[in-house]
Amino acid sequence: MRLPMIISAGLLLSFGLNLPVMSKSPIEIAQSPASNNSNLRRAQKRLEFNRNFWNRQNISNYEYTLSNSCFCIADARGPVKIQVRNGQTTSITSVATGKPVNPQYFQSYNTIPKLFDVIQDAINRKAFSLNVQYSAGFGYPTKIDIDYNSQIADEEKYLTNENFKVIK
Repeated sequence: MRLPMIISAGLLLSFGLNLPVMSKSPIEIAQSPASNNSNLRRAQKRLEFNRNFWNRQNISNYEYTLSNSCFCIADARGPVKIQVRNGQTTSITSVATGKPVNPQYFQSYNTIPKLFDVIQDAINRKAFSLNVQYSAGFGYPTKIDIDYNSQIADEEKYLTNENFKVIK
């Protein structure tokens, strides 16, 4: 009876001593702070390039469809159609219903410059993971995926910008 208990205790002790070695996955090791800093520097350069590209075009009248995949209420997810005139948001309507939505849900995303600001904020806060895609033709962000902290669930942002159109 004692032999199985001794073997069990030995196994538990053996696993316990190896725990620190097994505590990080290969992905976490690959995305260590040194690697993350390098990624954030690259993200900063891409942001600056694309923001300047966007600004040089001097587009102040446009519309786009924004979707926010988040752990939030359905009304804050969209997709919504955002119209901007003279650099100011003039309407935010549900794609599904065509009716206006509460603009407070989208105030951080209701112009292209604000989308650039979301990316800059993630860089400034040293987000754990930041993946951004930009439009080749205009420079605006088409996809923004941010995980601020790998240890916290449901604080991520996943924004998609589609159907961009310049309005004359």
